[in-house]
Amino acid sequence: MTTLLHPQFANKSKAIAKGLAASPGAAVGKVYFTADDAEAAAKSGEAVILVRNETSPEDVHGMMVAKGILTARGGLVSHAAVVARGWGTPAVVGADAVKIDGKQFSVGDTVVREGDTISLDGATGEIMLGALAMAGSKPPAEFHTILKWADEIRKGKLNVRANADTGDDSKVARDFGAEGIGLCRTEHMFLAPDRLPVVRRMILAATAAEEAAALEELRVVQKEDFAAILRAMTGLPVTVRLLDPPLHEFLPRVDELEIKAATGGLSAEEKQLLKAAHAWAEVNPMLGTRGVRLGVIKPGLYAMQVQALMEAADQVAGEGYQPVVEVMIPLTVTDDELALARSWVEGVLRDFAARPRTTPSGKKAKRPQVTIGTMIETPRAAIRADELAAHADFFSFGTNDLTQMTFGFSRDDVESRMMPAYLEAGLLKRNPFETIDQTGVGELVEMAAKRGRKAKRKLKLGVCGEHGGDPESIGLFYRAGLDYVSCSPYRIPIARLAAAQAIIGGAKSDTK
Repeated sequence: MTTLLHPQFANKSKAIAKGLAASPGAAVGKVYFTADDAEAAAKSGEAVILVRNETSPEDVHGMMVAKGILTARGGLVSHAAVVARGWGTPAVVGADAVKIDGKQFSVGDTVVREGDTISLDGATGEIMLGALAMAGSKPPAEFHTILKWADEIRKGKLNVRANADTGDDSKVARDFGAEGIGLCRTEHMFLAPDRLPVVRRMILAATAAEEAAALEELRVVQKEDFAAILRAMTGLPVTVRLLDPPLHEFLPRVDELEIKAATGGLSAEEKQLLKAAHAWAEVNPMLGTRGVRLGVIKPGLYAMQVQALMEAADQVAGEGYQPVVEVMIPLTVTDDELALARSWVEGVLRDFAARPRTTPSGKKAKRPQVTIGTMIETPRAAIRADELAAHADFFSFGTNDLTQMTFGFSRDDVESRMMPAYLEAGLLKRNPFETIDQTGVGELVEMAAKRGRKAKRKLKLGVCGEHGGDPESIGLFYRAGLDYVSCSPYRIPIARLAAAQAIIGGAKSDTK
């Protein structure tokens, strides 16, 4: 099915290197090594392949215009991989044979310079020289018939939602058959070129007034982002995850600033950014000050996001749309954390409830539906799910982080070197970041689902990790009693079919 949904090469030449197949599809373009250069080349009409050691939020403007993305480092849930899958952009990551040196890369004796043309196959991870001919990828009529049958089987048993962060992505997702948004990553809204400086002003703020002014600017733009998503998904649930990543991700890399300081000097603003980058740097940021922990340190940040979300919901409801809002707290590990975070959200909701509101015709307006839940993405959260359920209307399993923390694997480091060796030696039968580990991580999911529902019978359960689009993993989620899976928009047809297959398989097991 993947080959039906994405462009493919008509014929292939010998690959010069191979990385991880991070996002399917074929791409041909000229190589550029910085986001700025890629953006400039795309504006002049060139097809671009962005090549980086690894991508960061600072590269998003270059990633947006690229026909394909290639990184020398990173795994299947790295920044480049997740963003590319969400956009349907072909990507190859973790190609450690690719050695980048300024504006060229080498693979052995082969050198590829800026402006040279390469071809990427995101379904196989292959990198080839030159421009390969493309083949069409239009699905046959039978494709839609099969999906219709699958939806009839799934109805009322296992829904399929999308991970989407913009109104445009949400429209694509709905066209692919999404039954809501299972994960809206609000941090992606901060990465546009006009937003990032405002986020940095918030981080650099020396006074409460400066921070409040930056947050107010962000509230205005985030409100419009939320409104676009809620319009696209009218009548369907939209799960909005409050800010999750550590703040250092919105700052320039320390090493890049230090190199610039040593060679060409820094501007006054760059000196401030370097100081902030040092201040927010952590030894292990994925286990550090992120998620709800960031909300505890900067409570105004979460309050701003919820306010923007509710203003957007009120606005689109007044326009005749039907917003269904789910606010999700990331990375909670204790019931006290979740109770505190829920109180922040409920405080904003009370303020909104107290405001009189009418429709354009003068009638009293109906308030949007709002529920509050949390991510289950640490082993402790899974084990103590009954306690967390007391403060949650829903759980969403973040299986990317849950896999990382359960195995003790650094998800951005193990996939290019260690994982192939383990798979070849038979130490692992599957890459656990592609297909969920049934007996370890899967058991935690089943345990949390059972304990959560025992404490709160009507607790809604879903999954929003990349496993939500993997057929084998979907089978486990159905058996665990989850209500929905969520995946990138371009994997939705696969998830719809896999969910139906899981239900049929479950029915066959019940009759044995």
